[in-house]
Amino acid sequence: MAASVRDVAEAAGVSVGTVSNVLNRPEKVSPETVALVQATIARLGFVRNDAARQLRAGRSRTIGLVVLDIGNPFFADVARGAEECAEGHGLSVLIANSDDGREREARHLDLFEEQRVAGVLVTPVGESSPRLERMQERGTPVVLVDRESRDGRFASVSVDDVEGGRIAMRHLLSLGRRRVAFVGGPLSLRQVSDRLRGAQEEVAQAGGGLETIPTGALTVEEGRRAAQQILERPVRDRPDAIFAANDMLALGILQRLVMAHGIRVPEDIALIGYDDIDFAAAAVVPLSSVRQPAALIGSSAVDLLVHDQGGLPEREHRRFRPQLVVRASTLDA
Repeated sequence: MAASVRDVAEAAGVSVGTVSNVLNRPEKVSPETVALVQATIARLGFVRNDAARQLRAGRSRTIGLVVLDIGNPFFADVARGAEECAEGHGLSVLIANSDDGREREARHLDLFEEQRVAGVLVTPVGESSPRLERMQERGTPVVLVDRESRDGRFASVSVDDVEGGRIAMRHLLSLGRRRVAFVGGPLSLRQVSDRLRGAQEEVAQAGGGLETIPTGALTVEEGRRAAQQILERPVRDRPDAIFAANDMLALGILQRLVMAHGIRVPEDIALIGYDDIDFAAAAVVPLSSVRQPAALIGSSAVDLLVHDQGGLPEREHRRFRPQLVVRASTLDA
């Protein structure tokens, strides 16, 4: 059985209160007694129950982070940025994956609230939920990540995805491509619908149209399936350019087009993704992409969370502008 504070006190011949002071307020105890208690702690192998102490204080030193898909390198980079910033504030980050599921998201949020986390960073499934509002009303700060709080109820950090869609489409149109397809989904994800809207607006200004090929998720496998749908058409009916809603989809599309069917990218079909994950530059045909500052998104979310040390964060919104990164998948040799 693990040693308790009482065990340490009895073995050292001091009171429980003295042991508590050594652990939490050593300046109130003589150096000799501190040394005695610390030696006893080491001898007994005592480990303080920090979780219980934090619960008694009403707040832990951890932040909960709920992302849509931890398998997506974009969210891994967001988490890395959040962790690095949290460490500077003496906080740790617990990462949970909703897998784009509302029930799973709800379970993670409930668990984090039960653990009295210092706050929650979340990329919500769909629109922000009443559950998040209740958490915030009960004193757990909430910051939306990669999602704007359009009603102003939450602090949030996001990228202008409508502009990102415009940037991607403007680039493809500048290459003389006119039969462009947008591949992405589900459209219930605001990031996806905003990127599509920006692309549609840019195409409309050029007097053209945009085909939409929906997917069930933003994964490599869904990208392969979308590419297969395109390959089953006659050559004359295929798009001459594809804007994929994220790089994972784009990599799946590229794999199926080039590796399985010998389609020339970009000569036959130009391809651009979104996020600019590390794998984009390392692809068999280096992938053009619209870059999001993932680590900066994570660190900014933590900054907002701890901005007001005494309570809820200010309802501030930070929005970053995406950047075009051009590589071989859209540049003819």
